[in-house]
Amino acid sequence: MKFLLDTHFVLWIPINAPQIGPGARRLLVDPANRFVFSVSSIWEIAIKKGLGRKDFPHDPREMRRQLMENGYDELTIESRHAVMVDSMPPIHKDPFDRILIAQAMVEGITLLTADPVIAKYPGPIRKV
Repeated sequence: MKFLLDTHFVLWIPINAPQIGPGARRLLVDPANRFVFSVSSIWEIAIKKGLGRKDFPHDPREMRRQLMENGYDELTIESRHAVMVDSMPPIHKDPFDRILIAQAMVEGITLLTADPVIAKYPGPIRKV
């Protein structure tokens, strides 16, 4: 199965963070699964690190490099993703989360998240 990683997984995977639950760990080690990260996650990390947010201490260049070297695919943002955002219910206001959800919907990729608010959206979303 193919999964789009929510930004918190992009942050957690390289450091094997304890926040990764057992369900997510099973998915991550299953060789049958493929994982994709969005350009929006790298953008979010860069912006929030630049703002001095303590929960975003990682260098976005290093995060991207590690993900690419470890076989994760990169998903760019396309206009068809952006226009999907306006048809989504206003459950969540975070623009980074909303574009990830839109990308999952348009691409038919399951968004892997630990966020219960994101999990309220219809579409291919799996909360672990």
